[in-house]
Amino acid sequence: MRPATNPTALRVQAQLDALGMGHQIVEFEQTTRTAADAAAAIGCQVGQIVKTLVFRGATSGQAVLALVSGANRASEQRLAALVGEPIGKADADFVRATTGYAIGGVCPVGLPEHVHATFIDQDLNTYSEIWAAGGTPASVFKLTPDDLRVMTRGIVGVVCG
Repeated sequence: MRPATNPTALRVQAQLDALGMGHQIVEFEQTTRTAADAAAAIGCQVGQIVKTLVFRGATSGQAVLALVSGANRASEQRLAALVGEPIGKADADFVRATTGYAIGGVCPVGLPEHVHATFIDQDLNTYSEIWAAGGTPASVFKLTPDDLRVMTRGIVGVVCG
């Protein structure tokens, strides 16, 4: 683990600094692209990893984010009910165009305004500290579930099942 040097991770660090909450991006030699990879690199439980999943509204075409515990799987049916339209998983091009990040490195904070809604898996609240992607497939930052809610203005609820 080392301080961030990747330009994308440094851009995320600047966004975190602007929030003034003291979070620091760290980078790894190995990938943190999957929840299992990230947990192994960090030395934490898979459930402590925040998966930032991007879905696409079938009618509106807008991005819907699900911030899910690494131990869980998002339910498209539950998310669709929350959003009020059918949704589908977004492809890599849509994810990059919508968030500015590649799959495996999507940071849940500092996203463009055109993200329709953000929902947070209530199971993340069972941990005192969690880890989210820092903009690259080898960078992360530590935060609390409350930090995640405040930083993303996400709605906490049952999004998995």
